[in-house]
Amino acid sequence: MAVPTPPAVFDDSPTARRREQRGWYWYDWANSAFPTTVLTVFLGPYLTDVAEAAAAGAPYVDVLGFDVRPSAYYSFVVGVAAVLQIVLMPIAGALADHTGRKKELMGFFAMLGAAATVCFWFAGDGRYLLGGALFLVANIGFACAFVIYNSFLPEIASPSERDRVSGMGWGFGYLGGGLLLAVHLVLFLRAESFGIDSGTAARIALSSAGLWWGGFTIIPLLRLRNRRGLAARGESAGQAVAGSFRQLGRTAMDLRRYPLTLAFLVAYLLYNDGVQTVISFSATFADKELELSQTVQIGAILMVQFVAFGGALLLSRMARTFGAKRVVLAALVAWTGVVCVAYFLPKGSATAFFALGFAIAIVMGGTQALSRSLFSHVIPRGKEAEYYSLYEISDKGSTFLGSFTLGMALQLTDSYRLGIISLIVFFVLGGALLAAVNLPKAIRAAGNEVPERL
Repeated sequence: MAVPTPPAVFDDSPTARRREQRGWYWYDWANSAFPTTVLTVFLGPYLTDVAEAAAAGAPYVDVLGFDVRPSAYYSFVVGVAAVLQIVLMPIAGALADHTGRKKELMGFFAMLGAAATVCFWFAGDGRYLLGGALFLVANIGFACAFVIYNSFLPEIASPSERDRVSGMGWGFGYLGGGLLLAVHLVLFLRAESFGIDSGTAARIALSSAGLWWGGFTIIPLLRLRNRRGLAARGESAGQAVAGSFRQLGRTAMDLRRYPLTLAFLVAYLLYNDGVQTVISFSATFADKELELSQTVQIGAILMVQFVAFGGALLLSRMARTFGAKRVVLAALVAWTGVVCVAYFLPKGSATAFFALGFAIAIVMGGTQALSRSLFSHVIPRGKEAEYYSLYEISDKGSTFLGSFTLGMALQLTDSYRLGIISLIVFFVLGGALLAAVNLPKAIRAAGNEVPERL
């Protein structure tokens, strides 16, 4: 019978924790290249162009025996990626908790995603299927690594430190993603002056995002430490995976013992629906309803990235005084106000759009960072990665629910303004449920220390 490996003895002094926290921040800096450069700006239009080139004027391209319109190909791939993430994230989390090899698994998934992103360089000349397959691999790597990365938070930060540490991570990520995106947008907008076409510029941007992601991931891998002993010496990969499935089943059953943790997850799912859908819909709203130019939209994207850095730090500092829960609830009131103001924005007003983007940037990072730190308090010890996989599933669920609600509003009213104001329901319901959750009771039920400010 295999004997468990005893955990190593670590220096958990404030100095040692700060060193590890600084390393942890760098992964937010590293992986932010993927959502900003790849997801937000370049991959969708580029992959659609590749599919259209492959169609050569035909109405459809072949995708595993199905006829798919080139314009719909990217959306189809995104949907498949979301389903795969929901299936694989809990497995990755359970595997990390079961084996104790959190750092190694985070590095594996991060490098897998980064390598797939680098290989977007080869997804040209009509190779839309290659581009779609690479996106699936990159997106899975991004999601699974992020689950494990989040699970380090309660290990490297005391309860009183988590709001600050989580906020710094989010802020550092916005700064890194924004800096790289600024370089890529200069390259793309001035492609002709560099002697390249727009397609080549997009491929350079996509591939270099993978190099950025993989390169900077080395820093947290050098700083972060595994705190639990390995599950068993000599355990095979198959045994580890089987054990992870069993542990995941136990986690799903155990969640019934923590109804307040479940209530927090549902609240997060609801209000994060609104957050993610507003962010993803903003470019379409600016284009179709406000009739703003691409230059204005690109400028707003960059502005949001850099202002969100300060916003995440500002709301984290406010949480030290007022408590994280109160600050998140106040941010949800602000989100409701943002959506209401968006309904009345005049067509063609770049100034009003930038002002609205500034308001979004202030509350966006803080809402996400403080939600992450709040959740860290209501997780039973030893199951951090598994529970953060459930947290990330709530995040991915928002993509489906928010988009469905918005799509139904557009289908029934054919109005972008009524569509965006329909999202108020997510902020109101999510905020009401969060307000009703007794967080001190939830924290004690999970066996954790209740922080002085909550």
